[in-house]
Amino acid sequence: MAKQDFLDRLYAQVANEEDARTCTDISDAACREVPGNFFRIISANTLTKIGDLLINPKTVLAWLITAVGAPSYLAALLVPIRESGSLIPQLMIGALVRRYPIRKGFWTLGAALQGIAVLAMAAAVWLLEGMQAGLTIIGLLVLFSISRGFCSVAMKDVQGKCIPKSRRGRLTGLSATLSGAITFALSLVIFRGGEDPSMAFYGALLASAGVAWLVAAGVFFTVDEYPGASEGGNNAFKEALASLGLLKTDAPFRRFVITRALLMASSLASPFLVLVAQEQASLPLLLGSFVLASSLASTVSATVWGYMADTSSRNVMVRGGGLAAVVCLLAGGLAAWGPQADWLHWLYPLAFFVLAIAHAGVRIGRKTYMVDMAGGTKRTDYTAVSNTVIGVLLLAVGGISAGVALLGNDWALLVLGGMGAVGVFSALSLKEV
Repeated sequence: MAKQDFLDRLYAQVANEEDARTCTDISDAACREVPGNFFRIISANTLTKIGDLLINPKTVLAWLITAVGAPSYLAALLVPIRESGSLIPQLMIGALVRRYPIRKGFWTLGAALQGIAVLAMAAAVWLLEGMQAGLTIIGLLVLFSISRGFCSVAMKDVQGKCIPKSRRGRLTGLSATLSGAITFALSLVIFRGGEDPSMAFYGALLASAGVAWLVAAGVFFTVDEYPGASEGGNNAFKEALASLGLLKTDAPFRRFVITRALLMASSLASPFLVLVAQEQASLPLLLGSFVLASSLASTVSATVWGYMADTSSRNVMVRGGGLAAVVCLLAGGLAAWGPQADWLHWLYPLAFFVLAIAHAGVRIGRKTYMVDMAGGTKRTDYTAVSNTVIGVLLLAVGGISAGVALLGNDWALLVLGGMGAVGVFSALSLKEV
């Protein structure tokens, strides 16, 4: 009882409320469990976000692929597999999850499988080398990504049933801030002195990330989730195809998917900033500065974006997308036509920092908008359809941007900046939810 009283008081401080008046879109029974569920979900989210940052495919996994002696072209597969591998199967996953009134078990399963996959990566780093090690890491990343799809679909539905509408943005923001602060501290240790860590250290880093996911699975399983709407009896593949019809019949949802597709430029641009900087100076300390910038950006911005999203998630997408477009256009212009100087490569980690802040806004804004725009089984359908479509488009746009990069990484940044600018105008056309 004392623990519950403490959680109630702490939640009242964080959520800036003293009663349950905000519980307008969840049941009274679920409302009573909000304080405990709020912090359980934050804890699980924080642990998985720490794991995500510790095995970032743009930094740690890419470094590991070459460090174990595998060909460098395998590193180019990491980001597409990581993102699309978790998004494309979500139509099928969504059709399956929708059949069950209690869905926290799917998130728990997905997190546990991710932890197992990362622990197996650590074993591969310690025991294998060359192409064998590289292909093993790639294969385990496929398992990791598909498992991540279960978490993505289930989380939005569980959060929608357990957390009131006006408190979901700050939940996402607080967990991102906590994980960013912890990972920032870890990054300072990893890159101290500007020297590359040993292979044993990176193996331990992977193992720690794997344990974080397993602990998160256990924490999330304790969430008090009440049964929600469910549908069953039909073939999951047929249900998945039927869900795609939402893109034709649901105009507001279609507009959101188009906007999200255009704003994914904020994510795709990140590696090109790193590559532009590496073209000018390949320094371990420079690489470390990008990792630190990413962690620090989450720490200083996510909670702010989260609170803003509770007021207007649409405006958060507009502001985040606009900031990302400006950064891409300025950085691309500087790389293409700017002066040549030895110190200029240090501007790119700063640009990366601002871009990471912008992407945090886009991510939190569109996640909050997605949860708020639908209820019941439609929330699961929206999540599965949009994520599957975005997964396919990520591969397509990623291939196009890679082709543009043959002209230069600066041109890739300019094209993605223009794409993001169009996304801002699309976001302005969305209705408030």
